Order: sequence, then C-alpha cells, then structure tokens
Amino acid sequence: QAQLVESGGGLVQPGGSLRLSCVASGFPFSSYRMSWYRQAPGKERELVAGISSAGDGTNYADSVKGRFTISRDNAKNTMFLQMNSLKPEDTAVYYCQAVRLKTYWGQGTQVTVSS
Repeated sequence: QAQLVESGGGLVQPGGSLRLSCVASGFPFSSYRMSWYRQAPGKERELVAGISSAGDGTNYADSVKGRFTISRDNAKNTMFLQMNSLKPEDTAVYYCQAVRLKTYWGQGTQVTVSS
C-alpha cells in the first residue's frame, strides 16, 4: 500500500527556517516525480515546488523562488523541502505528492509562521 508521510512542520518566527521531510513507501519512489503543495485556510491548494524522478530537474512557485529548496534522496525514499526566510504568508498545511501512473498524497504537516 502506497504511503507518504510528511514531518518537520511547526511554529516558526518570520525570517526563520524549517525543513520538511516526506518519506515514501509501497511504491517505486525513484520512478515518481515528487512535489510539495500547500493549502492555506480558505484558499485552494497550490504547487510550491516539484522535482523530477532523478532529482535533476526542479521547479518552484514564484512566491518561494530563492527561499525554498526541494531535494530528494532516492536511496532513502525521502523528499525534502528546505524553507528559509519564512514569511507569515507561507503559513499553510504542506502536502507531498507523488505522480507517475498514479497519484499519491500525504496527510500534510502544518507550518505556521508567526511572531
């Protein structure tokens, strides 16, 4: 059974950093494109960043370019999102997604940026 489990969220002050992790199991992780999405209260879920199956191609939402870095470790079936210079508008539930022939989602991890 495919599973994605996010961790690393929490409360951080503006300007701070967090590193999110997404551990995959039950499917061939290294064959899947992976992405981070986020959903703030009252808003639609939006793409934050994506990474190719081999990790050699990435893309970012304009709002996070230069602040967030997506990466993956295929040997450990894990994807990461390093978030620096966090802003209050980054507050949301962050989800990881795996896509190839099927699409899988994690349960989400809350990130709150507030002083």
